[in-house]
Amino acid sequence: MTLDPQAQERLAQDAAIGARPVWELPLATARANQENRAKLPGPEVASVVDMEVPAPDVAVGVRAYTPAGAGPFPVVVWMHGGGWVLGSVNSTDATCRAMANDTPCVVVSVEYRLAPETKFPGPAEDCYAVAQWVATNGARLNADTSRMAIAGASAGGNLAAAVALMARDRGGPALVQQTLVYPVTDGTLSTESYERCATGFGLSRDTMTWYWKQYLASEADRENPYAAPARASDLSGLPPALVITGGYDVLADEGEAYAHRLEEAGVPTICTRYDGMIHGFFGMAAAVDKGKQAVEQAASIMQAAFSTPVH
Repeated sequence: MTLDPQAQERLAQDAAIGARPVWELPLATARANQENRAKLPGPEVASVVDMEVPAPDVAVGVRAYTPAGAGPFPVVVWMHGGGWVLGSVNSTDATCRAMANDTPCVVVSVEYRLAPETKFPGPAEDCYAVAQWVATNGARLNADTSRMAIAGASAGGNLAAAVALMARDRGGPALVQQTLVYPVTDGTLSTESYERCATGFGLSRDTMTWYWKQYLASEADRENPYAAPARASDLSGLPPALVITGGYDVLADEGEAYAHRLEEAGVPTICTRYDGMIHGFFGMAAAVDKGKQAVEQAASIMQAAFSTPVH
């Protein structure tokens, strides 16, 4: 396996601007850099609406994307990445637009609270509260909530997996599919891909170590399956899964191990490694061919899942 030239170009761009690790920067600066980074715009969609959703102890912001057509549409609750510390609905706007059009579906992107100001389980509970709200308010979104999925990338993939576990354990909402894009699933940081890709490929082992320290309220939480889904003793009864990984990503092995465990538990699972890709490639679809392929694959798998509603 060799590094994809388009991924190599992206790394070279970062090196050229002298990008520093997030943990070396003031938190406000790291967040501003993430938000201000040049991004190619996503496609036009019929409607984009920002709103707030009530949760047990906070109002959670969401951004709902609706494609053209009459509806009601299937619905995907989407969680952005950023190590639970960075990112927003703005940083993942292009991905959500493409997903809404390609599937087609309503995409509800969650502005969950960030660490370290809000540590585990706050962000996970925010996402679960939004999923619950969507399930009971489909008419407001022109959504058919019998065809509802959960999805996310990186830390957002972690939160999506956590919400799927919560939904199973708490009796709903019913989900027809989960899409986990290079998800964080294990807090041990000890896989072979952590050794192989520790530095030089964007997301580093040191950065992930720092992210985990920001997210967890205590070291004991590292064993909580809602923080680290790989710690769940039982993965049966979860919705069918698509797990996407990149060959040059510290998170590759833990994502693939989680997919294997889902399969062993009887959960229909597709796991695709995009060779030569670095962390974040799913969000680079406008500039990276394999990123576009991955977004299209996710939309196709969701579309198939939505053909069998759950009641």
